[in-house]
This record gives sequence, structure tokens and C-alpha cells, in this order.
Amino acid sequence: MPAQPLPIHEALPDLKKALARHPTVILQAPPGAGKSTVLPLELLNEPWLGGRKILMLEPRRLAARAVAARLAALLGEEVGQTVGYRVRFESRVGRQTRLEVLTEGILTRRLQHDPTLEGVGLVIFDEFHERSLQADLGLALTREVQGALREDLRLLVMSATLDGESLSRALGKAPVVTAQGRQYPVELHYLSRDPEGHLIATAAGAVARALERHEGDVLVFLPGVGEILRGEKLLKERHPELRVLPLYGDLPLPAQQEAILPDPAGRRKVVLATSVAETSLTIEGVRVVVDSGFSRLPRFDARSGLTRLETVRVTRDSADQRAGRAGRLGPGACYRLWSPATQAALLPQRRPEILEADLASLVLELAQWGVRDVYALAWVTPPPVGALRQARALLEELGALEGDTLTERGRQMLEWPTHPR
Repeated sequence: MPAQPLPIHEALPDLKKALARHPTVILQAPPGAGKSTVLPLELLNEPWLGGRKILMLEPRRLAARAVAARLAALLGEEVGQTVGYRVRFESRVGRQTRLEVLTEGILTRRLQHDPTLEGVGLVIFDEFHERSLQADLGLALTREVQGALREDLRLLVMSATLDGESLSRALGKAPVVTAQGRQYPVELHYLSRDPEGHLIATAAGAVARALERHEGDVLVFLPGVGEILRGEKLLKERHPELRVLPLYGDLPLPAQQEAILPDPAGRRKVVLATSVAETSLTIEGVRVVVDSGFSRLPRFDARSGLTRLETVRVTRDSADQRAGRAGRLGPGACYRLWSPATQAALLPQRRPEILEADLASLVLELAQWGVRDVYALAWVTPPPVGALRQARALLEELGALEGDTLTERGRQMLEWPTHPR
């Protein structure tokens, strides 16, 4: 366990009491509180868990692997002993594993094959404020399991930025426990006006200023892998003395670890990351953040019936989380590559993915689950009627559904981790 108490330790007594008395509990805790890396270990020996497993969901493979590695290290063990992980095409679990860190889609697959979640006593939804489609689906299904088959199953929904009271109402008046963050002040720097030139050149200029004015490593948020690779090339040319490292979800695990851990030779490090670095991960040594202000997200076009990646402005809560990465170790600085006027116009929070996504995969999963009335499930945000209708029409056209019934072809589609098309 960590030598220094983290803010989550102060909230632990109230949280343990709430979980002992209630089937579903909400934990509000900002980044840096220790909710991902301390809390699950503290709950392993609770009497109500009765020696059963804990499943903890993370929105990204990168975070799932990193969180599992951190939890195992706190126990002085290798991953695959008490703590393991499961992500798409990869798992490290053993017979003695009691805490499994999963990506959100893995939970849905597990529920389809084992609807009672035998041997599991607690499911933790980490970073629920990201409101991914798979997290919303997983929560709706586990709540149905809890209500119909497993009254002893506990659910813990953890969020850094969501309104706890409104989430509590959506989850049947679940109690809310709040933990304070441990955040040092972060000095914010804005541009006088939004940049009109090349984003990579603007970011490289901000990195140069940050290196001159501040100590510590620099974390740069860029929209996607293309920008990261171009930025890496440019910064290596301009700053050969630095360690410039990429960080994104499809990067091999050793390369991810290089970006997360301090440089062995003590060189200053610049990490170029997508939004995967916003939450859950702690990148050691970072004292400065340079934020492009953009992220790349899948957007469903109802007219074409296709999903494409779209570069969009970050929301205010995402920008705050990115800036907070500079204040984990001590006072830090964040260079925002946009103007104060643009900051004032940012949307306060990201929209739930269920309101904007192609719902074909969700409808296919629900058909396998045996759902006749989608709105009978206890959704935090119900799926839009029009998107559901369009998804059903597509699945019937593909031969996956006949009315509300899943066909053999539909069952085969579910075995592949890709869109039904």
C-alpha cells in the first residue's frame, strides 16, 4: 500500500458502510484521489464480499493494463496473481486472481456467457463520467442481474465530474460518497486568439516555452495518432536532448510503459498522448501540460448509416482533467492552445455516447440478452427511439434479426468484436 495516505483513505469508512448496506453506491472522487489504485484493494476483504471476485471496468485498454500493473505492484506481486486484467485479445489472470480489471466491452461478453456473474461480488464502473456506450449497457445489464438474480451483487459507480445527485436519482436513489482530491495549483496559460496555422507547429512552440520556463516532464494532448507521429518527428528534430515518446491505445505494452515511467537516464521527457491520458493513468514526472484542445471521437451519421472519426473541441470537464495532470506532484502549469473566449464557450460536459452512436451492436447484444422492450431496462440515459429503429432495420437487412428474435447469423456476428456490417 502507498506510504502516504491518499484522499480516498478519508472516504473509505463511509464508503465501506454504504456498500455494506446498499446494493449500489456512487463515489465522487477527482483524479488523484486514489479511487482506481487504492480502493479496490481495500475492499477485497470486506465481509459482504465473502471472498468473491471484484471486477473493475476501465474505458480503455491502456488504462486497464496500467491500473492492473499498479495494483499488483502495491501488493508486491506480478500481474496475474491477486490482480489480473482482461482486454480484447489479451488476458493475464490466474486461479488465485480476485481482482480483474476489464475493458467495458469484456463485461458485456462475460454477462452473455454467465448472466449470474457467478463468483463475483462487486462490479466497479471506473471513470463513468466518460459515459461510453459499453459502460451504459454494462450498467443496465448488471442492474437487471442484481434485481432479478443476484440481490447480493454490489455495484460501485465511480465518477470524477458527473453530478452525483442526478446520477443517484437515475440509480434508484443510490447513496453518494464524496472524496476530496489531492491537487496542487496549476497555472493556466491561454493564447490571445485561436491558432490559425498548423496545430503541430503551435504545440511544438508551446513545448519550447514550457521547457524554458518550468521544470519536470511535459505531457502534450493531441487529437490522434497521426498528429502524435508528426509531432514526435518535429520535436526530435528540434530537441535532440529530450526523450520524446508517444502514448496511445494501440501502442505495444513496453512502449506504453516507457511513456508512463520516468526516463532511466534521467532525461527530460515529452509525452505526446491522445485522450487516453486524461484519466486513470499517472504519468510520473509530469509538471507541465500542453493541450491542443481537440480530441478525435466516433460520430454516427444517421443519413449515411456510417460512423466516422471526427475531430472535436474538448469539453470543459475534459480540459480541466487534462490540466489537472500537471498538478499531481506539485504546482504545475498548463498551456491551452486556445483563447479565453473559446474557453468560455466550451460545452460543460461530454454527451453520453448512447445519444450519438450507431446502436446496431447494442441492439444485437440486447437481442442476445432476450430483451423485448429496450425501455424496460434501467438506463441512466435511454437510447433515442430513432437510432434504435434504424439499428433494427439494419440488423434485419443483414439477416441478424427476425422481428425481435436473434438469428443464427446474429449469434455468429456477436462472436466477432466488430460492427455487424
